[in-house]
Amino acid sequence: MKKYVQQIMLGTVTGKPQQALSTLQRIKVSGYEGLELNRFMIHPSSLMIRLMTRAAGMPTGKGGNLDWHGLLKDAGLGVASLHADLGSLKREPQTVIQEAQSFGTDTIVITGMYRFDYQNAAAVRGLAKDLNEVGALLRQDGTSLLYHNHNVEWLRTNEGKRAIDLLLEETDPDLVGFEFDSYWCTDAGADAAQWMLRLGSRMKLWHVTDRGFRQSGPAMTPILKADSMELGTGNMDLERLWQIATSNGVQSVVLESHKNWIDKDPVKSLELSAKWLQRD
Repeated sequence: MKKYVQQIMLGTVTGKPQQALSTLQRIKVSGYEGLELNRFMIHPSSLMIRLMTRAAGMPTGKGGNLDWHGLLKDAGLGVASLHADLGSLKREPQTVIQEAQSFGTDTIVITGMYRFDYQNAAAVRGLAKDLNEVGALLRQDGTSLLYHNHNVEWLRTNEGKRAIDLLLEETDPDLVGFEFDSYWCTDAGADAAQWMLRLGSRMKLWHVTDRGFRQSGPAMTPILKADSMELGTGNMDLERLWQIATSNGVQSVVLESHKNWIDKDPVKSLELSAKWLQRD
């Protein structure tokens, strides 16, 4: 599988052109093929987006003012996919498609819905309908639509089914694929391996990070809070997940660890994870 890094990890280390280029060069040397881009990070983002990502521990930084086409070219890196929001795809699909194509990718990913009631079955069915419609539009231009999960999709709806069940049942496999995030599935208390098997060939990309604990000194209580970890340093059965992703035909794996980076350094973190990824 090809290896990429999710741009959300890089907000603090891509603020200025030379800093961004240095970061991208280190990513290249580590063995990654490129980045997975976010539209809200390659354009100046709104105050709301900046506040939301900062609250999550992953600030967008000031990279929205940079020439990402030029930076990626200079670093010799490609693009796995472009993350976009559903609203933009409904309002201006051609703009988003053309932007993805300008970076050499034919894959657009919707990254879950904000302010959305995943416990409302009717709302989830409405989301599936929108995904089908957008997926059909994208396919006309040779572009694929993927849906990226977090943990909220494993909520039970008011009909008893989980939101993820409805999304799988109500979306057309020919129009909507999945970028499966095994960390968030595990965080929801679900079995990531079983869900990867269930997705099968609908799983087109794999978002990966490990899950475990980072601790210095004695614990105050016998219960620790889990967080993302560098690959191979946590407790997820990544070897099995790798095997399933391979059998599913997944072509690319995308590293996306969160704020719990070793030495609080996202580049050092992705470099450590790259050592685990060097397996084929």
